[in-house]
Amino acid sequence: MNDDPVRRSMNRREMLRLTGLGLGAGVLSAPAAHSAADLRRDKPNIIFILADDLGYGDLGCYGQQVIETPNIDRMAAEGMRFTQCYAGSTVCAPSRCALMTGLHTGHCFVRGNQRVPLPAEEVTIAEGLKDAGYYTGIIGKWGLGNEGTTGTPNRQGYDYAFGYLDQKHAHNYYPEYLWKNEERYPLKGNVESKEQPGVSVERKVYSHDLFAEEALRFAEEHKEGPFFLYFAVTVPHANNERGSQSGNGMEVPDYGPYADKDWPEPQKGHAAMISRLDRDVGRLLTRLKELGLDDDTIVFFSSDNGTHKEGGADPEFFHSSGLLRGYKRDLYEGGIRVPMIVRWPGHVTAGAVSKQVWAFWDFMPTALELAGAPAPKSIDGISMTNALLGREQGNHEFLYWEFHERGFLQAVRMGDWKAVRLASDKPLELYDLRNDVGESKDVAKEHTDIVAKIETYLKGARTFSEAWPGTSKP
Repeated sequence: MNDDPVRRSMNRREMLRLTGLGLGAGVLSAPAAHSAADLRRDKPNIIFILADDLGYGDLGCYGQQVIETPNIDRMAAEGMRFTQCYAGSTVCAPSRCALMTGLHTGHCFVRGNQRVPLPAEEVTIAEGLKDAGYYTGIIGKWGLGNEGTTGTPNRQGYDYAFGYLDQKHAHNYYPEYLWKNEERYPLKGNVESKEQPGVSVERKVYSHDLFAEEALRFAEEHKEGPFFLYFAVTVPHANNERGSQSGNGMEVPDYGPYADKDWPEPQKGHAAMISRLDRDVGRLLTRLKELGLDDDTIVFFSSDNGTHKEGGADPEFFHSSGLLRGYKRDLYEGGIRVPMIVRWPGHVTAGAVSKQVWAFWDFMPTALELAGAPAPKSIDGISMTNALLGREQGNHEFLYWEFHERGFLQAVRMGDWKAVRLASDKPLELYDLRNDVGESKDVAKEHTDIVAKIETYLKGARTFSEAWPGTSKP
């Protein structure tokens, strides 16, 4: 895993060779005789749309009663909706690291929101798909390495990158600049306050709208395929800095259909952000159809963690966690269980609802299998392709999370059992998710055998990290 000194000493080319991810292995490289049209027929385009801080209950197809999300609801009706999918973490950066590398937070390099860049030897899904013949792009928020580091998207397998590198920079929806590949891309008309960094006093270009247009352009420009687009939008994350100044960090150009509602301003903004996202998901799906790419493109939609209570947002106002307990920064279900919708006409059964348990670290092997390429052997993820195609699917014995902002927290899912440890010196809490999805009753004392099995697993669940040491060095 990441902390294996042998792996650390390898350069990227050697790591790719040993794991089967091309660069001389030949398995993932597109045969020279294949035309772009041949590749497109053989390999689906892959789009992963990642919302930011969208709650499990924020969409109509997951029970939302107030916020309007007709396009995402239609995506669910035309695809498969998963009810037990999990984010990589309960905050931004580690969740995205798990998604990109196929490693859970006990093994992945970025385990918290500190500015620690991915090192050169890390292997990402973009590198694997690029070596399989895909053109790779990220539009939106990256969060795994700032300028001049080994962690920028262009140094981690992306042919094209447009958006924010740093998650704090991404708080501001009207920034003075974004990043286009390795260069700053100025946004004329946006002027940031000198006294209040992260808050713009002149606001003309809304970054999310720019990302939506870029995604449409990307699909059209690379319609010959195959392409991989990681569309990592920033809504409905709050502008925390603006929220601390004004009490309303839900920064959006207008409140849309909610303008006349008798609601607090932050709740109008929260709903408007989600509906704006819904509008642009609809636009992208429509563009795929117009380009004749509908049947050739598998689209994933999810969120990086649970709903937030920042910038004046109140997660209880819209019941954004649904029946789940907790929010962003919790390891209870409301912090890590997220919406997951997958649409691929003619392949993924329309209107299907799946209880398959899986997590972000499963995306890498899933996408690589769809591309006809092998996954690295050293990852935690397993391919969920069988689940997507309605076939019998293998399962994880354990899913694992750790979190470092409030001490050292851990969580494990084993079958229908969910264990949570709120501090290194605290006993495990245990919940029966089959009968108690809201984690309202700790049954650890009634099931000491289950607790003992999970405790045994936890002894080897993680590798030591200098940046995120957990309890103590082994």
